[in-house]
Amino acid sequence: MDEAMMTEAERASKTTDSADPGALAGDRGKGVFTVHTLGCQMNVHDSERIAGVLEEAGYRAATDEQAADCDVDLIVLNTCAVRENAAERMYGTLGLWAERKRQRPNLQIAVGGCMAQLDRERIAKKAPWTAAVFGTKNIGSLPKLLEQNRVTGVPQTEVTDQLTVFPSQLPAARASKISSWVSISVGCNNTCTFCIVPTTRGRERDRRPGDILAEVRRCVEEGAKEVTLLGQNVNSFGYAMGDRYAFSKLLRACGEIDGLERVRFTSPHPAAFTDDVIAAMAETPNVMHQLHMPLQSGSDRILRAMHRSYRTAKFMDILGKVRAAMPDAQISTDIIVGFPGETEEDFEDTLRVVKEARFSSAFTFEYSPRPGTPAASMEQIPKAVVQERFDRLVKLQERITEEEMRRFEGCDVEVMITGTQGKKDAATKRVTGRERTGVLVHIGVPEGFPEPQVGDFVTATVTHAARHNLIADPDPKAGQTYAVRR
Repeated sequence: MDEAMMTEAERASKTTDSADPGALAGDRGKGVFTVHTLGCQMNVHDSERIAGVLEEAGYRAATDEQAADCDVDLIVLNTCAVRENAAERMYGTLGLWAERKRQRPNLQIAVGGCMAQLDRERIAKKAPWTAAVFGTKNIGSLPKLLEQNRVTGVPQTEVTDQLTVFPSQLPAARASKISSWVSISVGCNNTCTFCIVPTTRGRERDRRPGDILAEVRRCVEEGAKEVTLLGQNVNSFGYAMGDRYAFSKLLRACGEIDGLERVRFTSPHPAAFTDDVIAAMAETPNVMHQLHMPLQSGSDRILRAMHRSYRTAKFMDILGKVRAAMPDAQISTDIIVGFPGETEEDFEDTLRVVKEARFSSAFTFEYSPRPGTPAASMEQIPKAVVQERFDRLVKLQERITEEEMRRFEGCDVEVMITGTQGKKDAATKRVTGRERTGVLVHIGVPEGFPEPQVGDFVTATVTHAARHNLIADPDPKAGQTYAVRR
C-alpha cells in the first residue's frame, strides 16, 4: 500500500472549517494542531486516529489558513519506514521544523508511526526539540506525553511492541466526509525478506467482523458513501479465527449496508487469494472491480529469495479468474527492481510477466535495504544496473498504461466527486473524482448544466485519456453523456 496510490487530498489530514464558530472566535483549545502524514493508507488511517485522540483531549485541528501560515501549537509527523530514504526524509523534515521551533518556542513537535517504532530513542537524541515520540501501538498516549513534555521540557518516548488497543477503537477525526478508511486487521504474519512491516506493526491481529461492520455503518450514518477496507494482507482475514471465508463474507455483508455506494480494499496477498473472494467481488454490486495485488517480481527464483509464498503461474491464474469474472477490472501491482541476486534473466522474466499481465498501473521501486531485514545482509546489485533495469520496466509499463487508458475513450464512466481538484482544475473549471474501478477522472461541466457537489455521482463520456487519468469534457449536443446523481 504505497502513498503513490493516493492523491494529495486522499492523504490529507483533518482540518477545521474556517467558518466553524470556534475558529472564528479564535478558540485554540489546548492547542491548534496539524498532522503531516508520510506513507501508505494505513498511516493515513492512523493519522485520523491521532487527530481524533487530540480533539477528544481538547486540541483543535488547524484551519487551512492556520496550517499554511504555520500558526499552530503542535505538529505531528506520522512516519513511514518502508524505503531506505525513510530516515533521511524524517530527519530532514524534523530539521526544517527546528527553525519553526526556534521562532515559536512553545511549539510542540511529535513523531509517530513506523520510523518512531524503529528509531525510538535515537529520534529524541538526534532531534531533542521533539516533544514526544510514540509508536504505532501508542497513539492513545500522545496527549499524556505532550503534557509531560510541557512540565519537564524533556522529549517523552513511549513505544511498545504489544498491541493492547486496536487503533480503530480510538476516536477518529476523518479528513473526508464521503470516503472512509476502515481497518480490518493490523500487522502481518508473512516473512518477506525485504519488508520491515512485521517489525513496525507486529504480527497480524484481526478485528471482530461485527466491530468492523458497526464502524462501516457509523461511517455511512456520518455521510460516507465509500469505504476502503485496510489490512497488510486483507484476504488472510479470519484465518486466526479458523474461517478462511471470512473476508469474502465481510465483502458480501458490506453489500447489505444501505447507503454504502462503494467498497474497496487493499492489499491482498496472492498466496491467500481465493475463488470465493473473486465471486464476492463480482456478485456484490457495491464492491468495486479494482484490485491492487503486489507481484514484486516475475522471477520464481527471486520470489523464493523474497519468501513470497506463490509463484508467477499462481499469480497469473488469479488474474485470469478475476478478468473472467469482471472483464472491466482494473488491476495494479507493486514491483521491486534489483532485489539482491537478481540476474538479467530474472529481470527479463519480470518484463515478460508485466507484458502478459497488462496491469493498469504498476508502482515500481528500486530495491532499498531496510536494516533488520534478511535481504539487507545479502549481496547488493550495483546501483547503475538497478537504475537501467528500472528505467526499462517503467518505459514498458507506461506504454501499457497508456494503451489501457485509451480503452476508456468514448465510454461513459460513473465518477464519485471527491472535491479533489487536479493542478489544472481551477483553470479548466473541471471537477475531479474516481470512477468505479479507481481511475482518476477530471470532468468538465457543460455550460448550462448543474455543477456537482462533493459526494455527487456524475456519469460522463470520456473524451481523452491522459497518461494517468481521464478527461471527460462531454458535449451533450453531440450525444455525449453528462448526468448528475445526488
